[in-house]
Amino acid sequence: MKKFIALGLCLVTIVSTLTGCGSSGKYPNGKVYVYNWGEYIDPATIEMFEEETGIQVIYDEYETNETMYPKVEAGASNYDVVCPSDYMIQKMVDNDMLAELNWDNLPNATANIGASYYEQSRAFDPENKYSVPYCWGTVGILYNTTMVEEPVTSWSILWDEKYADSILMQDSVRDLFMVALKELGYSMNSTDEAELQEAKELLIAQKPLVQAYVVDQVRDKMIGNEAALGVIYSGEAIYTQRENPNLAYVIPEEGTNMWIDSWVILKDAENKENAEKFIDFMCRPDIALLNFEYITYSTPNDAARELIEDEDIRNSTIAFPDLSQYDNLETFSYLGEEADTLYNELWKEIKSYTSY
Repeated sequence: MKKFIALGLCLVTIVSTLTGCGSSGKYPNGKVYVYNWGEYIDPATIEMFEEETGIQVIYDEYETNETMYPKVEAGASNYDVVCPSDYMIQKMVDNDMLAELNWDNLPNATANIGASYYEQSRAFDPENKYSVPYCWGTVGILYNTTMVEEPVTSWSILWDEKYADSILMQDSVRDLFMVALKELGYSMNSTDEAELQEAKELLIAQKPLVQAYVVDQVRDKMIGNEAALGVIYSGEAIYTQRENPNLAYVIPEEGTNMWIDSWVILKDAENKENAEKFIDFMCRPDIALLNFEYITYSTPNDAARELIEDEDIRNSTIAFPDLSQYDNLETFSYLGEEADTLYNELWKEIKSYTSY
């Protein structure tokens, strides 16, 4: 249903642009171009922003950080606001692609986002100059309790031949290597070629067991009982459990990625003031609550969390885990062009590997 809503919103935007319905009469205060993950915002909040501000939102979606970056770097589209993940923000900062934020224009971002999330952001935005936290979470294993009888505690279960053709892995180079590196006891930010080669061999050994390398599809496949195990983002896990009560989520004992996605403004943005208005609007507690309820990814907006009526969700250990009980969580870092190239080359070797 979300996909149809999002598609309808995109079509409305396109039609209004082509027919002139988005003219200065309806949107007297200009436009803002937003580039975001697929199904990562409640379309109603965009309509509310347009109505309250008189600013038209031109909205586009991407599936991974790696597909977003080259499009933004090439300047092919006039995006103002983007929502990358932690390590990609660091890469964009290093390549001078982002504008410094004017915090005077972001009172909701200042008042409502928890201080701990800004502290976490310092790992990729050391002085909190460029980014406003939007969503956060962990990566773990989603499993079907009717198909998996033993306790799921370790990444190693994803190499169990018993679950051949019933394992879903992420079609994302850093997320994929994270699983293997953590299983081997290494940092998920490793740049050691020997460690990465070892991780590659482990992933090649796993490949015959993998049903598919997917992104959003892991959610639908697990809901539909098409697989026993899948690597998934915690926010997706919350949604899947609503649809299929036989699904359970766990953070493996070897540790995992604690990620954060944040709003940023591109350095060459033509609508910077409108971009800041958009970001600050999304940080308003009632708006952040609508987005949390729609996408089910954990909100860093403390004021919005207090508004969650369902006590089970407000205190969910998936949505809001007690991170103090873990000592092996990491946030992705940008590792540099040389390491990026190595990771991508190794991923190509995994993809091209065929067993006979």
